[in-house]
Amino acid sequence: MNTKKVGIIGVGNVGSTLAYTLAHKGICSKIVLRDIRENIVQAMALDISQSANAAKSHTIVTAAKTGADLKNCDVIVITAGIPRSPGMSRDDLLLTNAKIMKSVLEDVKLYAPKSKLIIVANPLDAMVYTALKVTNFPREQIIGMAGILDSARMSHFILEKVGYGAGQIESSVMGGHGDNMVPLPNYSTVAGVAITELLSEDDINDIITKTKNGGLQIVKLLETGSAYYAPAHATSLMVEAILHNKRRIYPCAVKLDGEYGYKDIIGGVPVMIGSNGIEKIMELNLDEKQKELFANSIASVKELIDTLDNKFFK
Repeated sequence: MNTKKVGIIGVGNVGSTLAYTLAHKGICSKIVLRDIRENIVQAMALDISQSANAAKSHTIVTAAKTGADLKNCDVIVITAGIPRSPGMSRDDLLLTNAKIMKSVLEDVKLYAPKSKLIIVANPLDAMVYTALKVTNFPREQIIGMAGILDSARMSHFILEKVGYGAGQIESSVMGGHGDNMVPLPNYSTVAGVAITELLSEDDINDIITKTKNGGLQIVKLLETGSAYYAPAHATSLMVEAILHNKRRIYPCAVKLDGEYGYKDIIGGVPVMIGSNGIEKIMELNLDEKQKELFANSIASVKELIDTLDNKFFK
């Protein structure tokens, strides 16, 4: 019998879509939603619960009244945070969301210290660092979601380019989320064939550029918001891998401890995910250009972490 419990902190578009996805797939038996907007979280819990009943799903969805309702959660997903607004500096966004992250983690530490945490809030790598620093949890317990989303976007643009292979495309992306991501064409395939064998260098570079700007493209089209279907589904894959010990390999943001030559820094790398959270970090053989790009990604993350250490954790 499935007795798994998932907490979702932050019930905006991503958090609510994630709850809907988990409930309809029956991945867990209980979902607890937590948000500072009490009326919104209650409305979402009612709506998603009613949709689950329509789908004859066994999943029960409730709104948390206090942090104590997170007790015994197997997985907690944190999407809470604010988007960057006009005139807001990168440091302002970083420090504001770090403050939000710290506040919600107090309840997690108190009521669900054994839960596995999936961080979705931005700036992602820095929020993973904040979660590790605030909770002092082992690195295996805290994983950041971004690489699965970036890989899905790359797969979409590969499909657009080749025109076939829907459902048979596997893409690999390392590094940070955004300009510093490191798409890996030699590890990206259509029905097992590397795209380097199928496409020209110009076509591949076009795919990489579009992948890096995939999120921005949606933001510009929406005008008042950002993507949520793909991020929510990507997160649901991580939740399922943990709850059902799938031991699936996904690109995720994790603390490196010597892997790829880096230590005490957050990096987006392929990770085996199972019931323990991080089961294993996979080390790919990167060429010199990929190593350089990954180093640039790590350097940009270090800048954010240095700001946190100097201005937030000091």
